[in-house]
Amino acid sequence: MQKITIAIDGYSSTGKSTVAKQLADHLGYVYVDSGAMYRAVTLYAMQKGIISKKHFDVEKLKKSLSEIHLKFHKEAAWNKAHIFLNGKDVEDKIRNLEVSEFVSPIATIHEVRAKLVAQQQQMGLEKGVVMDGRDIGTVVFPRAELKIFMNASAEERAQRRYKELLARGEKIHLDEVLKNIQERDHIDTTRADSPLLQAKDAIVIDNSEMNLQDQFHTVLQLAKDRIAGRI
Repeated sequence: MQKITIAIDGYSSTGKSTVAKQLADHLGYVYVDSGAMYRAVTLYAMQKGIISKKHFDVEKLKKSLSEIHLKFHKEAAWNKAHIFLNGKDVEDKIRNLEVSEFVSPIATIHEVRAKLVAQQQQMGLEKGVVMDGRDIGTVVFPRAELKIFMNASAEERAQRRYKELLARGEKIHLDEVLKNIQERDHIDTTRADSPLLQAKDAIVIDNSEMNLQDQFHTVLQLAKDRIAGRI
């Protein structure tokens, strides 16, 4: 059976990573969480004092890119591959709201995107890959055989993210999460370099009223149809 490249784009907290991982596991494909790569760069910038609420030294970040080494690694006990930053597992550290507040500004930097897009394209050379992000179908894999664009209302996405953060023990308010979602949407869609756009040949899925099972089966059927040449 032929293998294809599957690109899943969409707004933050639309469940892209969840469904992409489920799909990759079911098909036996490689899953790449491109968002985790940008979050890891953001964490590095925070740790080095490059970015904060009052300060963002863009030139220092550009000069530091050669010192940032990212790698995905998976062990049997983990339900997905973890991202390592300079040899350290940072999977948990990159998922908090503080990192979320800075990841979109980091992702606007051309040199950051160029470095990560090159790595992502290298990962997809063999096909049989599912990758999710903001510009996978438009920039990273413009020739992907299946492109999906996921959406949901900002309020629904904020509720989902809020529940995730509470489950991790973070003390946070829903209005803070909604504000962060709306700010990221604005930055992601208006940045000059590789803005979040729906690819012309992408299939749109609005999962505002879908549960995880319905979402997975919808995407799985699309993948099966594309692999079989039915669509």
